[in-house]
Amino acid sequence: MTSLFAQEIRLSKRHEEIVSQRLMLLQQMENKLGDPNKEKAPQMQTAETALQRNLSLLKDIEAAEKSLQTQNHPVPPPEVASLETLYWASVEECIPKWEQFLLGRAPYPIGVEKPNEAEDTIEKEVQQ
Repeated sequence: MTSLFAQEIRLSKRHEEIVSQRLMLLQQMENKLGDPNKEKAPQMQTAETALQRNLSLLKDIEAAEKSLQTQNHPVPPPEVASLETLYWASVEECIPKWEQFLLGRAPYPIGVEKPNEAEDTIEKEVQQ
């Protein structure tokens, strides 16, 4: 009977050790699960601050853009405006001739001087 009693005491002590170890593990688990929430608060604050800063920067950029758009830009002389209009008209006129060539779908456009031919023509004109 004494051996059963000794075994009962030993099992009781082992049970107390297991229960105390379980409590310790539960506390550690609670601490670890509680930490992400504590870590998220500063991150959320930082994100909110960054968002406010970015919104402020966007407003500043928009204000600067508006300011630049409303500034008085000097109007080019009529000769320059006329040349610019003629230039873009000639570009638009040449686009259909060059488009397929530039896309690699057609040969060099006929009726347009090749760069080497243009250089030769310029050299001949200079020599004369």
